Amino acid sequence: MKKILLCICRFIMFPCILLAQEGKPVGENPGYETEKDMPLFYCRMKQNLTYPMAWGNSVIKDFRVWRKEARKTLLDCMQPAPPSVPFDMQTTAEEQRRGYRAAKIVFSVSGYSRVPAYLLIPDGKGPFPAVLLLHDHGAHFSIGKEKVVRPFGVDEETMEDANRWTEKCYDGRFVGDYLASKGYVVLAVDALFWGERGRKEGVRYESQQALAANLLQMGMSWGALIAWDDIRSAEFLASLSIVDKDKVGAMGFSMGAHRAWMVSAATDVVKAAAAVCWMNTTDSLMTLTNNQNKGGSAYAMIIPGIRNRMDYPHVASIACPKPMLFINGLKDKLFPVEGGRKAFATMREVWESREAGQMLVTKFYDLPHFCSREVQEEVLEFFDKHIKQIHKR
Repeated sequence: MKKILLCICRFIMFPCILLAQEGKPVGENPGYETEKDMPLFYCRMKQNLTYPMAWGNSVIKDFRVWRKEARKTLLDCMQPAPPSVPFDMQTTAEEQRRGYRAAKIVFSVSGYSRVPAYLLIPDGKGPFPAVLLLHDHGAHFSIGKEKVVRPFGVDEETMEDANRWTEKCYDGRFVGDYLASKGYVVLAVDALFWGERGRKEGVRYESQQALAANLLQMGMSWGALIAWDDIRSAEFLASLSIVDKDKVGAMGFSMGAHRAWMVSAATDVVKAAAAVCWMNTTDSLMTLTNNQNKGGSAYAMIIPGIRNRMDYPHVASIACPKPMLFINGLKDKLFPVEGGRKAFATMREVWESREAGQMLVTKFYDLPHFCSREVQEEVLEFFDKHIKQIHKR
């Protein structure tokens, strides 16, 4: 009898729930106010996101002034920045590879962290063009930089881990080694919580939420800290004598793609970037069915307060008129195609408004969430055109 009554009650309340999901006020509380960890009023919240700092929405009509103020808004939301100290790079190991040298280094990315990294240096006389290569999230924390650069001097377990991940996400190719073999200096650094910057007690998925909460309680967000480390890593890369500081790019897949366009928006040390499988709109991502609403992994990419000022494509547009390549997958279950199209269209309007439409490349591949060899080859072609030749423009 109780089950029958419960079903009747739910049937009667169902229209109220639908109204709540559509962003309309409900006349009566249905007995709960969240579903799939989303508030029932999430549609109304999205309607309130008017993005007043976006180019075209802002009261600022001079693009150069807007770009400066929009970047300031972004960096203000990322405050406080970690203390800056000299890089003080040290090389701990080296290995000669075919056409380039792999070095294991450590440097101070901030006053908080002295980080291990892989630095790949082409054979020959520099200075060379360079790429800051940013690893993905993948809910896989045992390795970071090893996802994109073939490790050396590691135990068998780490090597097997890296090989498996490369097969799963990068079509069996270490992207960093591929770029280095084509003449680019490559820097790959672990983000906080991955690889050698991971958890002392061992990998635990739920701990990323605790880490994010603990950082917030001490006045800093995890997403912002990752972004600051990426900015400082780009500055470190540009400071090297073997690097042409006017030819520094950034590239990443998945969370690495988010990091690539973020660092391009945040600093002009990065001259061009390629982002594979991370661009969309908040409206398309924040639904009851999208992976983004699960929350835990998203902390690594959340900048507090920025969504009240700009959406993802608006932030990425701070990079305009730099050369930028965005690739999404038509079969990518994480990033809705329609949201990707809307984001690309938003950015297209910005670049074309600056008569720089040819500098923005947006594409969909008939792929899932995956960085195929074909995609990697397009990234290389893009960098060859827009980094190696950047001084000629």
